[in-house]
Amino acid sequence: MNIDVRMIESNETAEIFITATPTINLSIKEQVEEVFYNIRNVLKETKESIFEERIFSTEDVIQTITLIRKNIYADLDDGIDPTCLIVSKGMYGKFSGVQVHGVYNRKKPIILYSGGNACGRVISQGNKKYISILGISGIEAGKEPTKQAQMMFEKAEYLLQQTGGNMFSIVRTWIWLKDILQWYKDFNNVRTRFYEERGLIKGTTGLHIPTSTGIGIAPAKGAKCALDLFAVVSAEDSIKFFNESGEQSSPFVYGSAFSRAAKSMSPAGETIFVSGTAAVDHRGKTEYVGDVESQIKSTFSHIHAVLRDMNCKEQDIVQMIVYSKTPEVEKVFNIMYSDLSLPYLSVICDICRSELLFEIEVTACLGAQKYYKT
Repeated sequence: MNIDVRMIESNETAEIFITATPTINLSIKEQVEEVFYNIRNVLKETKESIFEERIFSTEDVIQTITLIRKNIYADLDDGIDPTCLIVSKGMYGKFSGVQVHGVYNRKKPIILYSGGNACGRVISQGNKKYISILGISGIEAGKEPTKQAQMMFEKAEYLLQQTGGNMFSIVRTWIWLKDILQWYKDFNNVRTRFYEERGLIKGTTGLHIPTSTGIGIAPAKGAKCALDLFAVVSAEDSIKFFNESGEQSSPFVYGSAFSRAAKSMSPAGETIFVSGTAAVDHRGKTEYVGDVESQIKSTFSHIHAVLRDMNCKEQDIVQMIVYSKTPEVEKVFNIMYSDLSLPYLSVICDICRSELLFEIEVTACLGAQKYYKT
């Protein structure tokens, strides 16, 4: 297996970012045990508490994975389920891997609840609160996807209000959309209207909209969509959004309400979030339709351009997810970037347009270091 751990530290706090992928050709049980024993050992050694966690696999093995995880974590499990996400079988088989964001702080995170279910964590630090919310859905709203999306955002807003925050506190969202190609435009309409009603969008220039990934991955619990988010409750200068950055214009211009990138205070320093990025030009048009290699190259070019704008180097990247539309696209990516040493997890799923074949998202921390177990 491969486990990549990146760390950023301040005087009293540390953050770690774990990306773990399984060994090929082992049984599911062996893959999962190996991954979670290694994650547990890192968390124990660094004394970090889990802040965010995501598991990517095919649907038929999710239950096995979560049961093994719970047994291995033991007292590390605070009762908050990881976000479990359904992807197609990829290069590692049915289990694509795990990403964990952990935080060491003098105070343990406070747990947030929705309908009696633990679903989020709050870290208080001076006059700031750092919030993660995982796997929020609106499945109770019925089968209609747009109604589920509306309720999903309402639930997230309610949870943030319990911490003293609001929608303006959100830095980053991850939005997991089942059957994305069937209703992405409708989803965008729901999100845009919700943001307008809350004042995050005022015309075409007054934009205070989070960075985001909206991707064709189904939540494991049967909802049409689910939401993860990272938020900061503090003075306004803790968050800075870049509606356009690098080689691309604002996605809002062509109907998607998210920013290209954001810089935010985080528990141990400053974190840069680069939204899900694909081969889209400055006019919002898909580039290199049908050309896998060119779309992959263009996507990396756009990512590097944003990072340059943020004064960020490749070694500052702490986590990355590579989304490929098909196993064939993933194979091309693996051949083209066989020597890629970044902390990435590769999954197979639909992208937001039928002609898009590839997407990348990046999280970076200025001054991050690779962590080596002692």
